[in-house]
Amino acid sequence: MTTPIPDENKVTYNFLGRSGIKVANISLGCATFGDVTWGWPGQTNEEASHQIINRYVEWGGNFLDTADMYALGKSEAILGKWLETQARDKFVIATKCGQTMGTEQNVNNVGLSRRHITASIDNSLKRLHTDFVDLYQIHIWDDGTTVEETLRTLDDLVRAGKVRYIGLSNVTGWQLQKMVDTSERFGLNSVVSLQQQYSLASRDSELEVFQVCKTYGIGVLPWSPLKGGLLTGKVKRGVKPTEGRLASVAASTAKVSQAAPDWKSFDDKTFDIVDTVEAIAKKRGRSIPQVALRWLLQKDIVPSVIIGAKTLAQLDDNMLAANGWSLTREEMSQLDDVSSPNRPYPYDMVFSLNADRVNPRANNFYVQSLAN
Repeated sequence: MTTPIPDENKVTYNFLGRSGIKVANISLGCATFGDVTWGWPGQTNEEASHQIINRYVEWGGNFLDTADMYALGKSEAILGKWLETQARDKFVIATKCGQTMGTEQNVNNVGLSRRHITASIDNSLKRLHTDFVDLYQIHIWDDGTTVEETLRTLDDLVRAGKVRYIGLSNVTGWQLQKMVDTSERFGLNSVVSLQQQYSLASRDSELEVFQVCKTYGIGVLPWSPLKGGLLTGKVKRGVKPTEGRLASVAASTAKVSQAAPDWKSFDDKTFDIVDTVEAIAKKRGRSIPQVALRWLLQKDIVPSVIIGAKTLAQLDDNMLAANGWSLTREEMSQLDDVSSPNRPYPYDMVFSLNADRVNPRANNFYVQSLAN
């Protein structure tokens, strides 16, 4: 039997970018739902996945994120079976397209062409047992398709009622700017969110990509907020990990992902970050993941942080970051300083010379400058 959740600890709700829809400040990522054979360790079956979703809802959660390629469609199918028993209008469902499903030999079964996007949304809607998705996101930039073709197709899906809002994921600064400019030039539905890897151990997107987000009111949805398990405190300086995704990478010759890089690549700065998070966690009587997640939740540009959970205990621990406490200004500064990304030229020059030139009215949307 699960423990009742006090109202003061339940999630809060934020607008998703410049859209008029509100989402829980912690989103439940569904990448762990489905068959383990698709390549990630620690997957959960349908029964366990539904228990995790139900517990997330008890926390007040309304924002569930998946993708067609997660477990090659099984993640969407598991979520869809659960959604069949729910009041659809209570939940914000997000999914993605663009990567290969790997289910057949078809050179057109990948990318952001009109053909692949339209086929992908229809298949996702069938698996999700719904007539529409609230947020439809391209999973990664596609060099093989023009931006206009991709964005006009997504705009058509909004007009057709299959999609409510458009989001992006895994792009560079110039790619995001090009998509924003193209949408404005042709009067298309605008991008409301960017799902990007973001954590205390991965802050490079602050240099360029998030500057575009700040200017145009695009909400950032961090994925891998605990850096594949690094920011849980389980990985120690100089010690080979023995559990979690990092352990599976260390024990195999599998291709290393950005979410869970080779453990041997972590330098002293990486573990200085972990040590600082751990010190604050001990001082505040919190877990290390809660502090790492809370740092993200207090970034103005972030409306919701995407977490993954394999057990109810793991979910409950992470959800305790949602509400009822805050990191102090001094603690935020400590974490900002120890995890500050290297600023190569011209970022070092631009940020330093603009430190006292912050003008809230200069852009469409204002968030405190990185220079501060």
